[in-house]
Amino acid sequence: MKKLLILAYDFPPYVSVGGLRPYNWHQYIKEFGVEPIVITRQWANTHGNHLDYISPGISPLVIEEKSDRGTIFRTPYHPNLSNRLLLKYGDSRFKVIRKLISGYYEFAQFLFPIGPKSGLYDYARKYLKENKVDAIIATGDPFVLFSYASKLSKEFDIPWIADYRDTWVQDKTRSGNRFTKGWNSFFERKFLRDVHSICTVSNFIVKQLQQNLPDKKYEIVLNGFNPDVMQSAGAIEQQNEVFTISFAGTIYKWHPIMSFLKVCNDLLESKQLKRIHLRFYGVNNSVEIKDAIQKNFTALSDQVSIFPKTANEELVKNMAESNAFLLFNDYSILGTKIFTYLGIRRKIILCYTDDQDAINLKNRHYNLQEFESESKQLQADLLQETEAGVAVKDKAHLTRVLIDLNDEFMRTGKIACESTGIEKYSRKMQVKHLASLIENLK
Repeated sequence: MKKLLILAYDFPPYVSVGGLRPYNWHQYIKEFGVEPIVITRQWANTHGNHLDYISPGISPLVIEEKSDRGTIFRTPYHPNLSNRLLLKYGDSRFKVIRKLISGYYEFAQFLFPIGPKSGLYDYARKYLKENKVDAIIATGDPFVLFSYASKLSKEFDIPWIADYRDTWVQDKTRSGNRFTKGWNSFFERKFLRDVHSICTVSNFIVKQLQQNLPDKKYEIVLNGFNPDVMQSAGAIEQQNEVFTISFAGTIYKWHPIMSFLKVCNDLLESKQLKRIHLRFYGVNNSVEIKDAIQKNFTALSDQVSIFPKTANEELVKNMAESNAFLLFNDYSILGTKIFTYLGIRRKIILCYTDDQDAINLKNRHYNLQEFESESKQLQADLLQETEAGVAVKDKAHLTRVLIDLNDEFMRTGKIACESTGIEKYSRKMQVKHLASLIENLK
């Protein structure tokens, strides 16, 4: 059986969409003839918010977890001075000092194996001195893991694969100015000079990466839903007291959240809907949503619940009680959320495909260049393929959709979702494809 060393920074119990991808590699790949060895960091999850990302680990020693599925090594995590200041004094103090320290590590980590993330490299190197593996895969971000994989590949003569969940250089939020973009572009080419192949989540990301890495071998390993978690969620009935729509995860600046809230508010004010319950799980802008409701959408004041981040399995079970899911258009980005929604089998409401205000938001805030040769409505395409929901054109269309769905809920006590053909989007099937790539490495 071939052995695969997995370098993954985000990994459960840390609550992160990015951590689910390597977690499912660990969960399923041994069933397809590859033994996984995961090297990650310790996550204490003491805060339940963004501070968990910089909080100390739970032990000064490496924690080893062995199971029938594989092995996980959790390395100690020691926050740098910037992070310690933030944890102790909060966000309002020592801002300049913290930015300088963070900036130093952000750049220096590409030159030397230093900083809070370097524990993964140190332990991986120690492990490989005593153990043989057949391949290394590093999943980013953080993209400094590609530097670690490249170094280890050269030292121990092991082929390695770079896994991109998102782009590195092309994302404007990571490469906001010319210097930063040039710096990242240089090191991306440097680290991936000797990479065996690159796997990523869509053809759109491939085209983005090819702008800086034109001569590499690319493979698509889609995101998907966890079949074990979805099986437990499948036994949960929709609640039947009030028409309930849920959303989970990050709300980006190009997402028309205020437009959606306004439509719901207007329907309540006009008495076209008597009640509608909106649930937001682990969103990044809860204060903004609460302020908007208090100032502009008062009819929603007792109709909205906002919950903190929670572990994926618990999140899925909570969301399964809802009648429908809200999804915002990410255009050329397919994302991870839609697969979770598919797996729970609730009607998906995608906002919007052709709304002028939403288009204006996209023009101001969307992070990536799109291509004429690629679809700019990947989520809508998937909804049409699977018949899992409705792609809402604009605000007027949303009004009609919500009225129709509410009528269905009032008649039947639930919202039907007659999706088809979603089995191929199980993460287990995608892991099978990854295992075949590892098996055929030369």
